[in-house]
Amino acid sequence: MTTRTRLIASTFSLPTHSRRLARSACHGAVLACALLAGNAMAQKPHQGALDAATQSKDEALKMLERMVNIDSGSASTEGLDKVREMAVDELRKLGARIETFPADPHPGTNVVATLTGQGKKKILILAHMDTVFKEGTAAAKPFYIKDGRAYGPGVMDDKGGVVAGLYALKILQQIGFKDYGQITFLLDTNEEVGSVGTSALIERIAKQHDVALNLEPGRPADGLVVERKGSATALLEVKGVAAHAGVAPEAGRNAAMELAHQVLQLSKTGDAAKKTTVNFTVLTANGPTNVIPAAASAKADVRVATPEEFDRVEKDMVRIAQNKLIPETEVRVRLSRGLPPMPRLPSSDKLVKMAEGIYAEIGKKLTIESSGGAADASLVAGVGIPVLDGFGIVGGGIHTPEEYAEVESVVPRLYLLSRMLMDLSANN
Repeated sequence: MTTRTRLIASTFSLPTHSRRLARSACHGAVLACALLAGNAMAQKPHQGALDAATQSKDEALKMLERMVNIDSGSASTEGLDKVREMAVDELRKLGARIETFPADPHPGTNVVATLTGQGKKKILILAHMDTVFKEGTAAAKPFYIKDGRAYGPGVMDDKGGVVAGLYALKILQQIGFKDYGQITFLLDTNEEVGSVGTSALIERIAKQHDVALNLEPGRPADGLVVERKGSATALLEVKGVAAHAGVAPEAGRNAAMELAHQVLQLSKTGDAAKKTTVNFTVLTANGPTNVIPAAASAKADVRVATPEEFDRVEKDMVRIAQNKLIPETEVRVRLSRGLPPMPRLPSSDKLVKMAEGIYAEIGKKLTIESSGGAADASLVAGVGIPVLDGFGIVGGGIHTPEEYAEVESVVPRLYLLSRMLMDLSANN
């Protein structure tokens, strides 16, 4: 009898409460125990992949720590280069062919790494190296683990995804799996600002593949993402007339006041029934307090569930903006489109069923969710390639100082991603 068999047998001889405690202490064997205890109908796990995922946990966390402790905001050329070099070094060790592409007009360099196997299926996986955090955040709040959660800037969005991708490929190499035709790992440098410098590359590369998995964070309830909203930025500009705020305010035309009026009325172009949101998040009217401002501007985050809503929001904004509070001011508003919506499709539902079956192998259950956040998966879906999102490490607090990743999600998520690559390779 093997050590694992004895462990499982002894676990099932315990009372229910003790059995739970024993399972929580089993580390890698916990997944097999859960399978036997609660999911007898599920297919048995791939033991090689499960063992490799378990053995990779500590090493993966160390790599995650190194990446998190590098500031790599979307505008940080130096930080993005360091993260890219770390990833490329690991990919070269795996024998990947490396290509790099500039992300103009944004800093950093995109990476396309290709592994060639012995099968036919061409699979694309995607992750992004940039974060939303400003320079100095990593030094002020470096990576640390507390109460089972790893904290730090970008720890789950999306450095956890980068690490998940690297280690899933390591697992395939470790167990000698090469039944895929091609696996391509695309690393984006500017996803957090709309992938303007990478969209064309993603669309071109996606068209060369049969299916794609996006490595955005796993949702807090251990979920995958099957549907995403599209994103855009509403740009509002107001031109007024400057004047002395105390001596002759009536001679001026207050651009800040008009901006405030426009922000309030243009916010109403959101439509809850259509799942459209319009949130003004940036307002500017700089100058001394004793001068009526001659110029002011604002930006709004716009999210839509269907592409047609972009057109509707823009037309409504232009029409509504004609209603001015301050006569003789000039108001201009336009919509800058970002990532398109990712609709839920039958092709993505097929991928969901595959993922659910794989997770059941280790006694776990996925939640399947929609997200208001935009991501590169939308670009893949837009060119007609089946895609499923959320294969990164599970976490929460996204885009906040308290962003975290669940440490105990590392092994299950590495197993899920590596097994998805295996099953997709065999699926015709």
